[in-house]
Amino acid sequence: MNEATEVAPQGERLQKLLAQAGVGSRREMEEWIAAGRVTLNGEIATLGMRAVEGDIVCADKRVIHVKSQIEQGLPRVMLYHKQEGEIVSRDDPESRTSVFDNLPKLRGQKWTAIGRLDFNTSGLLIFTTSGELANRLMHPRFEVEREYAVRVQGQMTPEQMRQMTKQGIELEDGLVKFEKLSDEGGEGFNHWYRLVLKEGRNRVVRRTFEALGLTISRLMRVRFGIVNLPSSIKRGKMAELGEEEVKMILDWVGLQSHFVIKQESKKADRSISDRRLDTGLKPVEAKSTNTNKTAGRRGQADKSRARAHRKIKTGAKP
Repeated sequence: MNEATEVAPQGERLQKLLAQAGVGSRREMEEWIAAGRVTLNGEIATLGMRAVEGDIVCADKRVIHVKSQIEQGLPRVMLYHKQEGEIVSRDDPESRTSVFDNLPKLRGQKWTAIGRLDFNTSGLLIFTTSGELANRLMHPRFEVEREYAVRVQGQMTPEQMRQMTKQGIELEDGLVKFEKLSDEGGEGFNHWYRLVLKEGRNRVVRRTFEALGLTISRLMRVRFGIVNLPSSIKRGKMAELGEEEVKMILDWVGLQSHFVIKQESKKADRSISDRRLDTGLKPVEAKSTNTNKTAGRRGQADKSRARAHRKIKTGAKP
């Protein structure tokens, strides 16, 4: 036996555990720990400490009993159809409407947004209670595809389309290259395109078109990984994935073994690359108070968006 063999640390870092429990952000929890506001099994905690099953973590008046994965079960996953005029943040100095305002309240957990959409972008947002799942879907090294429908003022030249998919476009924070780009047609001055890329830099789609002198008049995310935005989920509404759909996502990102599966699902003869995430979801009414203020104004826009998405189905291919 090699005594020099390193043993992987056990348990979860306290700041991560507290953040996942919804006490605050990971950075805030680090500050709490440094200030002596967190205890582990009755002793003042320090940065770097980890908690394992059976431990008791206290942060001010919050008490967290660390559970095993058997007790935790599957994470929850929620799909939300974001509208323009909403921010993907819990804190906003301008007090604008947040997508988190509409989500179901949780106890001992918190919703994590998988990827952000800017204030004027609509479409698919995925929320989960699993920080590990969120990391697998968002981290650049996993190169998960994001698909968008884009309406542009004017029309791209063949050379511009080749540049976006072949050479790439140089931005101030590095090169960006689309995996796919297709012309979806249009009427009048506006033209629709669909594109796929494997990163989520801030406003990367808008900035790429701006670098070519093109202005985006509407931007909508229609797919993230194997999850498409179902047509049944209208603007400002949400729906939670069922157990089988959550299992499919966990399997696709290689995390299914990390979570306890209550019942063994039937093994299909097809590979993961052949699967489709057919949700059959029933939309849940969001609690937003301003969802109907611009309904009339959006009627025509919805028709244009429908034309742009005529090939987009509820299921999604990885």
